[in-house]
Amino acid sequence: MNYEAFCGGVFETNCYLVSAPEGWILFDAPQGACDWVQSRNVDLKLLLLTHGHIDHVQDVAKIKSRFNCQIGCHPATAPMISDREFFRNFGFELEVEPAKPDFFIEETPAQNFLGTEFQVLEVPGHCPGSLCFFSRKDELLIGGDVLFAGGVGRWDLPGGDVDLLFNGIRQKLFPLGDDVTVLPGHGPPTKIGTERLTNPFVS
Repeated sequence: MNYEAFCGGVFETNCYLVSAPEGWILFDAPQGACDWVQSRNVDLKLLLLTHGHIDHVQDVAKIKSRFNCQIGCHPATAPMISDREFFRNFGFELEVEPAKPDFFIEETPAQNFLGTEFQVLEVPGHCPGSLCFFSRKDELLIGGDVLFAGGVGRWDLPGGDVDLLFNGIRQKLFPLGDDVTVLPGHGPPTKIGTERLTNPFVS
């Protein structure tokens, strides 16, 4: 699988641009992602969101407007991108330009996105409705803010649950295989095997 990575915004959030047989897919939309995608001279067809925290969705509306692409996310993510006041209601002085998803995604053994098949895993605990996209053929997991190199997603934000997060990593991600590469929402890529053996939170 051919992909490119971009890190944007004050939270240094990763997004990933993937070449699929029927077009380009962007996973997550941090600040600056829209201009970056445009600079790549690609015709973006699909934006998939791992979860709805503001650092991953700041450019969603901008991308939708510029590329007229489809937006897919978990149902729990929808209010985070469509309600301008969502984050303010939790006491954060943050807001997003509203955008509506075109379709919902939930956990499934296999789903086709523009000719590329992903297993979709729901791993909440960092954020409700948090999704990981796994390409078995490529041994590649686009994991959002679930599992990092030497860390895990924080669980102290609204909707967080440490037990759900840790159990989800152990029960859903670790069995995917030690050779699987994880493309995380923050920081460098890592391997499932490395995290299974050395991650201080879940090893």
